Amino acid sequence: MKTLGSKGEDLSVAFLKKKGYKIISKNYKNYIGEIDIIAQDGETVVFIEVKTRANDSFGYPFESVHKKKRQKLRNLALLYMKKAGEELPVRFDVLSITCTENGDMEIDHIQDAFEV
Repeated sequence: MKTLGSKGEDLSVAFLKKKGYKIISKNYKNYIGEIDIIAQDGETVVFIEVKTRANDSFGYPFESVHKKKRQKLRNLALLYMKKAGEELPVRFDVLSITCTENGDMEIDHIQDAFEV
């Protein structure tokens, strides 16, 4: 059985493809950690953190992307871009997903959620 987080990531990939994003990698890992989704939006490489919650009783999902997590994502992205050897613009997005009372999942796409 898939976890709530896995369902959220699968839903996110479908959501992004529908918006015209090209998915480069899902669950990209290196020695620093993991990036949920790496995609391309036009010429921009987008590093996407997906946060899924069953409800908002502990706050909105995007609120858990705190300063330490953002710094880790920056370092992961820097290492990824260095390895790719390309000079392209980058952006950090957050997909905040909350389950509704009727079982649907609501997606809040926060583009340019934080700076490089």
